[in-house]
Amino acid sequence: MGDQSRAQPLPHAPRTILVTGGAGFIGSNLVRHLLAADAQVRVVNFDALTYAGNLGNLTGVAERYGERYRFIAGDICDAALTERTLRECGCDTLIHLAAESHVDRSLDGPMAFVRTNVVGTATLLAAARAAWGKRRDVRFHHVSTDEVYGSLGATGLFQESTAYDPSSPYSASKAGSDHLVRAWNRSYGLPSTITNCSNNYGPYQFPEKLLPLMINNALAGKPLPIYGDGKNIRDWLYVEDHCRAIDAVVRHGRDGETYNVGGGNEWANIDIVHALCDILDAIRPRRDGSYRRLITFVPDRPGHDRRYAIDSGKITHELDWRPLDSFTTGLRKTVDWYLANDAWMAEIRSGRYRGERLGLNA
Repeated sequence: MGDQSRAQPLPHAPRTILVTGGAGFIGSNLVRHLLAADAQVRVVNFDALTYAGNLGNLTGVAERYGERYRFIAGDICDAALTERTLRECGCDTLIHLAAESHVDRSLDGPMAFVRTNVVGTATLLAAARAAWGKRRDVRFHHVSTDEVYGSLGATGLFQESTAYDPSSPYSASKAGSDHLVRAWNRSYGLPSTITNCSNNYGPYQFPEKLLPLMINNALAGKPLPIYGDGKNIRDWLYVEDHCRAIDAVVRHGRDGETYNVGGGNEWANIDIVHALCDILDAIRPRRDGSYRRLITFVPDRPGHDRRYAIDSGKITHELDWRPLDSFTTGLRKTVDWYLANDAWMAEIRSGRYRGERLGLNA
């Protein structure tokens, strides 16, 4: 991607947007954002409702937005259904979020990641090409991750030109899907864009990920497991800031381009857990001392990348996007949301996932 000669000359104006994975964490936040930000837009939510997909993430959306919102249960690997959905719903935009996304799960079961992230993306690309033909008033936007770039040293930032060097089956499958989107853009002229984002956090995140897992465990008085020495560093992006970035790229990003999206918030895992414990100590104190007493160091994840950090200069310069939340403000909003939505957490805890560690058989 990046062929300036084919850059889209006019902004894209979405009318009906198909969001794959719209019942997941980022997807459900994006569905809410798209409907709230543009009163003319219709959103079709296409989700297979696997373990991390939850219609409870979208409570109230259908009632609030009526005919502007529609849910379709479906697998992105179903070629006939994906093409039929694009045609029958009149979709002119596809935002692709559906993915297997947890590194630990990819260590235990890599083939599910290859099927969904690689085969599923190729299936969607083929469906979009079949449904849209040579139209230029359409856009396929692929949401990816900074993990495709591998691990950074103590200094430096990931840029759009950084060579791919994935470390896990998850990141390798996302790297493959990125390459497929570029191939469909260059070979078939399918209008498309890609974003590679840093670690997201915020409301509705499934509690296999660091922050909701730690919040859930802390409130239950369970150990707070930290991999290795806890000094692995990530750049943290509040999910609402990410949704604004996706929307900006879909509407104004240049055809064939990739944009890195980061929060500009580099934090070591142990410092994040300390900050979380301090917030909980202040607003929901334990009787037997600080939540920090629950911190437990556990063996590191195989192939655990040491540091990720994003250079968001391109999206800031071209599209005037920048994060509104620092990690401090975003973390407090996240904690407040989980404390206010214990019923949501209780429903998640009632399923098969119990917060157990995955990826130990790698």
